[in-house]
Formats: sequence, C-alpha cells, structure tokens
Amino acid sequence: MSRNSVCFSAAGTAAENDIPAISFHNVEKKYKINRLFGTAELTAFKDLSFDIMKGETAGLLGLNGAGKTTIMKLIAGLIFCNEGKVEIFGKSPLKPEAKSLIGFLPELPYFPPNEKPLNVLKYYGKLSGLKEPYLSARANEALEITGLKPNQEKKIGQFSKGMLQRLGLAQALMHKPKILILDEPVSGLDPIAIRDFRNILSAEAANGTTILLSSHSISEVEKICGRVLIMKNGRLARTVQKEDWEKDGGLEEIFINEVSDKGREK
Repeated sequence: MSRNSVCFSAAGTAAENDIPAISFHNVEKKYKINRLFGTAELTAFKDLSFDIMKGETAGLLGLNGAGKTTIMKLIAGLIFCNEGKVEIFGKSPLKPEAKSLIGFLPELPYFPPNEKPLNVLKYYGKLSGLKEPYLSARANEALEITGLKPNQEKKIGQFSKGMLQRLGLAQALMHKPKILILDEPVSGLDPIAIRDFRNILSAEAANGTTILLSSHSISEVEKICGRVLIMKNGRLARTVQKEDWEKDGGLEEIFINEVSDKGREK
C-alpha cells in the first residue's frame, strides 16, 4: 500500500506527529518451550518500555538472546505480547492499518529460488495493496534503489548472500512504509554492499521514515543511528544518544561495559 493510500498522509497528521511511531508500554513476552515431561515458560522480557519517535533512526544492540528479534517481531505484528501494550502510531500492530505502515527485513530473508526478483517484488507489492501500473513501476524502482537491476533476469537461487539481502530490503521498501524494521541488515555483506545499504537508509531517513535496526556491526550503528537501545538479559540496560558515544570513547566501549559481566554492577 502506498503512503498516499493509507490513513495517514506522507507529511503526517497533527495527531500522528504528537505520538511516537513505536511505543512499548510495560511489555512482557513469554514463550512456551517443549520439555521431555511437558512444557515450560521462557520469559524473553518483562516490563519493557520505550518510545521511538517519528522520523528517528534508532539502533537495537544486545548479545544473542537479549530479546532484539522478539522486539522486532512484536512491532511487525508477527507475534503478540502477554502483558502490556505495543503501539504503532497509537494503533495495535496486529491491525491491518498498522501493518501497512511497516516494512520488515528479517535476519534471514527467504524467497522462492526459481522465481525472478521482479516477480517476487510484485507479489509482495500486491500483498501490500499496490495495483498496476504503479505496482510494476514501483517494483522496478525498488530494484534500481537496491542495485539489483543488473541481476533482474537471474533466478533467486543464483543470488549471493548480499543479493538476497538487497532483495529483502527491496521488498521492505516496496510500499513506501513509514517505519522500517531491519534485523541484522548488513550481516554477511561486503564493504560495497554495506555502504550501499547505509546510503539507502540515509535517504529513507531524510524522507522522514522511522528506522529501527538491529546489528552486531557496532561501527555501522554508529554511522547510521542517532540513538541506541542496549538490551541485556531481557531488559533495557541503557539508552545512548549519539552525542554520548561521540564524547565517551565510542559506542563499542559503552556497549561492552553495559553487557559484560565484568562491566559495572547492575
């Protein structure tokens, strides 16, 4: 669905500008896991609260298992919380009008190997409510933006890891979402692809898109984000502004100090 066809205008209504793009209010998420003699509950996090403002580019850092991917799936409406409330511009992410505002790139995107990228993008565009002739034009534009145009005749099964990531970003951008959720977007990419991703995200941010990305590449997070949320053991350990890490020895030092068992006492 294009920005012009959703319930918010591209510039944003007064009500939209008054509320965060993403809000977590005392959120708890539990998973049931199978055990030999029954099931058990695993708490990913509880009492988690934070806001991401409209037009902000924010990072989500944490060691494996800290809850980053769970947060992103909650925002995308792929799972639901057990307690508390998640909101997308004041709406539940489970509602179609909230889902239409989000573009999501998972850590390991999958596409049918025998299809060509243009067909895949048109398929996802249709799911988002795009119609011809805009659908085909936007699919070609997404290929151009992400640098896949020279490979548009290849089958996806011939794609490298970097090309799959580019296609994943293209599908996330197809309907011009107001919010981009990116889970490890530069994982396994070469330096040229990383630079291209950085430039694409910078252009999206300049157009007012709200971006939340998770990455183990702290140097890239430093370059892209204006604020970072650091997760540790299912809780928000610290929120860091860009000016903080620029004057305090860099984001990596702050992050290691927060998540390391040898860091400061919690």
